Amino acid sequence: MTGRQLANKWLKTEVLLQDSRIAAHIPQTKMYTAANLEKMLQRFGMVVIKPIRGGGGYGVIRVKLSAGIYTFTNLQKNHIYRSYNLMIKALNKVKVNRPYIIQQGIHLSTIGGRPLDYRVKVVKENGVWETRAVVGRLARPGLFVTNLCKGGTMLQGRTALQQSLPKHMVQKKRTEMRNLTRICTGLLENKFPGLGQLGFDYGIDRKGRVWIFEVNTRPQ
Repeated sequence: MTGRQLANKWLKTEVLLQDSRIAAHIPQTKMYTAANLEKMLQRFGMVVIKPIRGGGGYGVIRVKLSAGIYTFTNLQKNHIYRSYNLMIKALNKVKVNRPYIIQQGIHLSTIGGRPLDYRVKVVKENGVWETRAVVGRLARPGLFVTNLCKGGTMLQGRTALQQSLPKHMVQKKRTEMRNLTRICTGLLENKFPGLGQLGFDYGIDRKGRVWIFEVNTRPQ
């Protein structure tokens, strides 16, 4: 079952933001402009920019502001600037040529210093949504993206939770991700009838808060 495809990350985010139960779990997200990027860097200190369409970590760039120094990271290469204008000129040359969104940066829980996130895949069979997989994705050493096609390591979801969180939080966070998935699936299916499968990308920060990074209609 494949079902309807919906590549636009912004459209899906807008739907989820309309539900207060879910909005609290979505990092602040804006369309990419130089002005929006500067405001979000001033507020959060770290953001991630990514193409509205596309997956596999393609075109994803992390941007930081610390002590007046601007840094953006494209895969493993760091670019460092002392002014915003110099940084944005260089960044615009590195970005792939398509619309981007800016997302509040999240300091993810780690294993051995390597960032970790989660993929929950659900599939609709005979009119019923079923959970097919809950896995952890551990970034390759030196990278901030966790995508398996970029060298990330796949772990069983429970194993990833056990190795990155205090023991008392493991089952609670597993249940929380499943509940968020159930609510989001209902919201998206109501707005976009015909969906057949969904892949939810979650992050858990160092304080144990669950974040929804994006939802894929063609999950790998």
